[in-house]
Amino acid sequence: MEKYIQPFIDVCKNVFQDFLGTGLAEERPYFAETSATMEWDISAVIGLTGEARGAVVISMKTDLAIQLTGILTGAKHKDVDDDVVDAIGEIVNIIAGNVKKNLEEAFRLVISLPTIIQGKQHTIKWPNNQARIICIPFKIFDNETFNLSVAIEAVAGKGA
Repeated sequence: MEKYIQPFIDVCKNVFQDFLGTGLAEERPYFAETSATMEWDISAVIGLTGEARGAVVISMKTDLAIQLTGILTGAKHKDVDDDVVDAIGEIVNIIAGNVKKNLEEAFRLVISLPTIIQGKQHTIKWPNNQARIICIPFKIFDNETFNLSVAIEAVAGKGA
């Protein structure tokens, strides 16, 4: 499974450098429980289907989402508005789209449109209770953090 996680780390770093002009430092990935309550305020979810199924989720606090949106749009935002929702959705969309290209040798994948979940300590319902969810924490701007969570499994008889 590790060989499928590294593309997510690499793509995430590249997307933040190319689109936001900022570097990231990944921290040690870990497995999360399927029913874990998130410490984040906003999450963007992209579903994966095809020869593998699962999801890619980016989760962060409101202040970071607003700050990233300001960088992308050049406008100041005070609250989570439509621009913030769109920006966080677009970030996960770009990450998932680029990872999809990197995984094409192993799986043919289709990605969904992003879905945004808001609310303090929200819970994400994963496709099944046996899903292995790998959380990759990233540090940004010296003191901010966010998670990229990935759950991906080959469909029986498909992929590597």
